Amino acid sequence: MHLHILGICGTFMGGLAALAREAGHRVTGCDANVYPPMSTQLEALGIQLIEGFGAEQLELKPDVFVIGNVVTRGERFPLMEAILDAGLPYISGPQWLAEHVLQGRHVLAVAGTHGKTTTTSMLAWILEHAGLKPGFLVGGVPQNFSVSARLGEGKCFVIEADEYDTAFFDKRSKFVHYRPRTAILNNLEHDHADIFPDLAAIETQFHHLVRTVPASGRLVVNAREEALQRVIARGCWSEVQRFGAKKEEAGMLRARGEPQAFDVLRGSLKVARVEWSLIGEHNQLNALAAIAAAEHVGVAPEQAAAALSEFQNVRRRMELRGEVNGIKVYDDFAHHPTAIRTTINGLRRRIAPAERILAIFEPRSNTMKLGTMKAQLPWALEEADLAFCNQQGLSWDAREALAPMGAQAVVGADVDALVAAVVKAAKPGDHLLCMSNGGFGGIHDKLLAALAK
Repeated sequence: MHLHILGICGTFMGGLAALAREAGHRVTGCDANVYPPMSTQLEALGIQLIEGFGAEQLELKPDVFVIGNVVTRGERFPLMEAILDAGLPYISGPQWLAEHVLQGRHVLAVAGTHGKTTTTSMLAWILEHAGLKPGFLVGGVPQNFSVSARLGEGKCFVIEADEYDTAFFDKRSKFVHYRPRTAILNNLEHDHADIFPDLAAIETQFHHLVRTVPASGRLVVNAREEALQRVIARGCWSEVQRFGAKKEEAGMLRARGEPQAFDVLRGSLKVARVEWSLIGEHNQLNALAAIAAAEHVGVAPEQAAAALSEFQNVRRRMELRGEVNGIKVYDDFAHHPTAIRTTINGLRRRIAPAERILAIFEPRSNTMKLGTMKAQLPWALEEADLAFCNQQGLSWDAREALAPMGAQAVVGADVDALVAAVVKAAKPGDHLLCMSNGGFGGIHDKLLAALAK
């Protein structure tokens, strides 16, 4: 089969392309931004990439066009208009994946507002360590594997289950297509304000996911999340394994100890111990979720914990990019206020109390650009000693939003202004934590170069 993928350089669609190529299909694709690293990865697989969405690509005559959710109707996407006019076959990425890769597999899906990529990577690694040779599709690059997707040889397939919409012609969440037997519901907050008007709308999509899990399946549910309890209360037909409660509860998986070294308890019984390099209570909860999901396919908690001791985090999750004159520069994907707060808290718990954290962030996601959550930013950043925000590309005033922080917050007109302000404030022993779900204008390398001077 020849697939031509529209929007191929997105993380999900690029992973889908790699899976299709591994399965023996001919794959071509196009995007508006064909550049490294995704373009390099895809070309190395023998995938032809085309810049733009020109209608002349109909001449490729693929068996089917696979449509990414970046594509919309109208003049920006003449290829899509030509496909529709010609009556040619097209399908969404999630549906193609469901029909050609996931069918017949034991799908383990990881859903949640935060931590999907990290938890998916943990779960895939636990199954790999146990010899199950899983397939996986992750929205990042797990360092234990160095690839974001593979078919695998075993029955299991682990997938990052995104709640974002499927395509312009299918406004259901992507994860509704995956039909998991094991589903992690890691957490749930309002996000993606460009497509979900409120939290209740996202809860409805999560319940659609719950409806697809069979009676022999397992839902792994964060007990701390009220929104998830509301989702389950709407109706549940599968076994529920809750995790994360702070108090003892029969059957519940919970943690005792610091995030870097903790016992895993079921009720009052210790069933495993995790000692690893990751920090933050959010990663402790991610680990509990992965352990509970792996248990559903026969991996004992003790075995899962042993795998986690060798787990290497996904790139761009508290990744140390360099150190100059005793000043460390980190890169992290955090972009939602809750993720920003938990990331800073994780770093604060690891370093000496006297060492300073300079939080440098870019409100880049669609939700943050809309200003939907700007009022939460002072709360998100309060554990940082100084906070630096990039104003570039925002329709709302970051200075006004951060005014409650007083002199603790600095706003830069662009990345270069931000670099200058950070370098002026930085001292030996500081930790510079850069947070964005994009490239942040290469700020990490700019900071290291400026600090070296």
